[in-house]
Amino acid sequence: MEYVAHLQKDKRLSKAIGEDLHELKLHPNIPVRMMASIMSQQLSTKVAAVIFKRFLALYKGKEPKPQQVLDTPAETLRSIGLSNAKVSYVHNVASFCIEHKITDKKLLAMSNEEIIGLLVQIKGIGKWSVEMLLMFTLGREDVFAVDDLGIQQAMCKLYKLDPENKKEMKEKMLKLSEKWSPYRTYACLHLWRWKDNAPNPK
Repeated sequence: MEYVAHLQKDKRLSKAIGEDLHELKLHPNIPVRMMASIMSQQLSTKVAAVIFKRFLALYKGKEPKPQQVLDTPAETLRSIGLSNAKVSYVHNVASFCIEHKITDKKLLAMSNEEIIGLLVQIKGIGKWSVEMLLMFTLGREDVFAVDDLGIQQAMCKLYKLDPENKKEMKEKMLKLSEKWSPYRTYACLHLWRWKDNAPNPK
């Protein structure tokens, strides 16, 4: 993979790049991916998968169109295990996608910054959620999630950054990440994996 040689120029980051290489894929139906992202907030992957399966079951196992979701009563969505807040956020995504004619084709033609600017207008969708969408749904190669706790922990450990001063830490993280461009998403993927597998310093 061509990204590896580029990222390995950063000697510290090269420690985090193991044998496993990552490939980014495009996952269709972005409106539904955003709804899934809301449903999974503050839940384990396992529980989130169960709730998403129940959600699809409301539509005979198929991924619904935004209008179908908007037409689904709040109590029906609550019955699959969603909180009131999540129900309203899911409805927000559906109505925003209808109003702004959000389609995969439309988003694929936009830059990362344009997509973030557009989608953070949805109540319930923050910058971090859009960055995850860019990485894991749109398969964009150059996204850096500076606000992600896992990335922060990995970089503090790898680059000996001080996590106490958040503002300074983020500035240093952004500076370090500049040289990883145009493959910052891959750097994030390796940092997450490294953090989960890294031995604790004695």
